[in-house]
Amino acid sequence: MLNGKRILLIIAGGIAAYRSLDVIRRLRERGADVRCVLTKGGAQFVTPLSVAALSENKVYQDLFSLTDEAEMGHIRLSREADLVVVCPASADLLAKMANGLADDLASTALLATDKPVMVCPTMNVMMWQHPATQANMVTLEARGVLRVGPGAGNLACGEIGTGRLAEVMDIVAAIECFFAEQAGPKPLAGRHALVTSGPTWEAIDPVRYIGNRSSGKQGHAIAAALAGLGARTTLVSGPTGMTDPAGVDVVRIESARQMYDACHAALPADVAVCAAAVGDWRVEVDAQKKIKKGAGGPPALTLVENPDILASLGQLAANARPRLIIGFAAETGDVVAYARAKLERKGCDWIVANDVSPGTGTFGGDENTVHLVSADAVENWPRMRKDEVAGRLAARIAAARPNTTRSMSE
Repeated sequence: MLNGKRILLIIAGGIAAYRSLDVIRRLRERGADVRCVLTKGGAQFVTPLSVAALSENKVYQDLFSLTDEAEMGHIRLSREADLVVVCPASADLLAKMANGLADDLASTALLATDKPVMVCPTMNVMMWQHPATQANMVTLEARGVLRVGPGAGNLACGEIGTGRLAEVMDIVAAIECFFAEQAGPKPLAGRHALVTSGPTWEAIDPVRYIGNRSSGKQGHAIAAALAGLGARTTLVSGPTGMTDPAGVDVVRIESARQMYDACHAALPADVAVCAAAVGDWRVEVDAQKKIKKGAGGPPALTLVENPDILASLGQLAANARPRLIIGFAAETGDVVAYARAKLERKGCDWIVANDVSPGTGTFGGDENTVHLVSADAVENWPRMRKDEVAGRLAARIAAARPNTTRSMSE
């Protein structure tokens, strides 16, 4: 999708600038031609040599370069690109963009461009929440500037909140989604895809919960891949630190019961991919106040089963059931055997089975090894990045034409 695409990457200042190197690498892997503008602040965190080595192109820094500007370099850079990406986008550069300032090569190129612009903001949480930054972002989005992130979590300054640079693969997926939208009709256009992702948290009391180690990386990548193929995608997500995928409607929940309600509220759907790690049990009655230590020892917690979301979708009447239902089986042994049993028990069409044993690095990691199981076949996929798993699964879904058939073999 990115093969031959020309991307101008502007690297502004901030500790997250080092992650722009991975963005360059991922874009080059996909065949994109990447040219880079490195701001004075960005050069405090990454070197021109590292940027040039990864992009395999000259790095531009100086607005008043005698050689570059003799050819009106800032105009040429901004016009020859298919897309301008600012990653990371600092509060300062966003303010310059919103107010039309042009006092360095980056801001001048942005003011001179007639091409689409995408920004990936990152900064301290208070800087992001400041009314000036929010007003600048509203102005830029009203002008058509695209945005990826920021995400929430631990920040480099030691604070916690919104301001993290979006994950590298989310940025790459957003760029791919942009070019996919420019390419015309897509194989899943007109379809509605429902995807679940992340963990669920089952409250014990107001401060404690039963949860699991799911990061949401695989489910979010699947939602992004389906949206990239044209599907109207609804992502029902448990608590994660993931950035919302571009072009996806996100419904945030915490508990399994909330996820169950959100999934059924999102119907009808042509395809459902249940990638979330839904808690099997919850506390029968969660305390309304924090449970205190007492002389009697730990409290007894009575557990009850949560509703089975995957099975509930599979048991719907034919006119309400998604045409293609895909479940996930996270196992620590006998992966394929358990997946076959789950396929029959849950009434779904395919199971994506993966090994989450300690040492595999699946939970929270960037790679996955999966087996795609249907009633009559097992496909053993090699270990690959989770975004690659998502792309391959989305392609299989598109090939199955989920508005008309449930067959994996078509």
